[in-house]
Amino acid sequence: MDTIAGLFSFITTPVSWIIVQFHSLYGAVFGPDSGWAWGLSIVSLVILIRICLIPLFVKQIKATRGMQALQPKMKAIQERYKNDKQRQSEEMMKLYKETGTNPLSSCLPILAQSPFFFALYHVLANIADGKTIGVLNQQLVDSAREAKIFGAPIAAKFMDSSEKVAALGASLTDVRIVTAVMIVLMSLSQFYTQRQLMQKNVDLSVKTPFMQQQKMLMYIFPVIFAVMGINFPVGVLVYWLTTNVWTMGQQMYVINQNPTPGSKAQDQYLTRLLKHATSHGEVKGRGKKKTVAAIVAKGPDRNDIERKFITALSKQGLAAQADGSVIKSSEATADSDAASSGAAKRQQPKRQTKSQRQTPSKPSPKK
Repeated sequence: MDTIAGLFSFITTPVSWIIVQFHSLYGAVFGPDSGWAWGLSIVSLVILIRICLIPLFVKQIKATRGMQALQPKMKAIQERYKNDKQRQSEEMMKLYKETGTNPLSSCLPILAQSPFFFALYHVLANIADGKTIGVLNQQLVDSAREAKIFGAPIAAKFMDSSEKVAALGASLTDVRIVTAVMIVLMSLSQFYTQRQLMQKNVDLSVKTPFMQQQKMLMYIFPVIFAVMGINFPVGVLVYWLTTNVWTMGQQMYVINQNPTPGSKAQDQYLTRLLKHATSHGEVKGRGKKKTVAAIVAKGPDRNDIERKFITALSKQGLAAQADGSVIKSSEATADSDAASSGAAKRQQPKRQTKSQRQTPSKPSPKK
């Protein structure tokens, strides 16, 4: 771990500086030696990092959806070149290039967080050993070392010996209870986040090995977190639990407001949108109008959920328009009838009088 920490030492000072700034703020409220002051400083560090990573999160969503949309084509390539792995790989790379999809984009938020995670781990490890690091002087190190969250020092670990925990001024029972609860919460939040994604925000019409892989990861990741968690200091567990809860809430918002086409979440979203449109007689909100406009623009390429939405609107006497608004079907029909009537009137020949009809037409003179 010292080798890994050394690789990320360039960010240790900024991370320690941010923690100290937050600590000075919370210390004025809870007291400088309070576990709440130090714990909330770590939580605030996570929130600050995750806010900065929102653009990467948006890229992750787009990349994940792009990969889901490519699954049928990828499966066709695998079946077509199942005996030629090199050609299969070349065709896959060609497909990624043509569609502008990067499979690694879905890992960007985790990769971007890694330096902060290891820097924080290194900071807490030095605090546990009573060593200064970054901008943390000896006074701050001693304060953080004695700070406790529900009786567990922020530098203590589940696997620490009773002597080491006693040196931090706590009991082994308190440390193990607090760390065990946090590890369970961390693993459960990771499992729920992945489960929410698989059950609600995946195109149900696509059945590929990629989906089976994602389902398998839903069970593997929580186990990995649980095994690694027993070696994490309490402060790191606070960090990771906070980032898991943030991810869960962020993903929940995206699923509710911008679901994957063809997913269960899209069905639920369009059901809410239909109720909104029928109760107000119109679509309010730029995001909702954008969704309706996108569905209208798809035309015959709409999925079953989108077709059901358009049909349901029609049954309620409403018609979706290209600009994302909805109008009463009678108005759309009247406009159509008026246009047809105008065209018919323009094409109808001028009516002859009775005398004109009775007068025989003169033959054309022969040349």
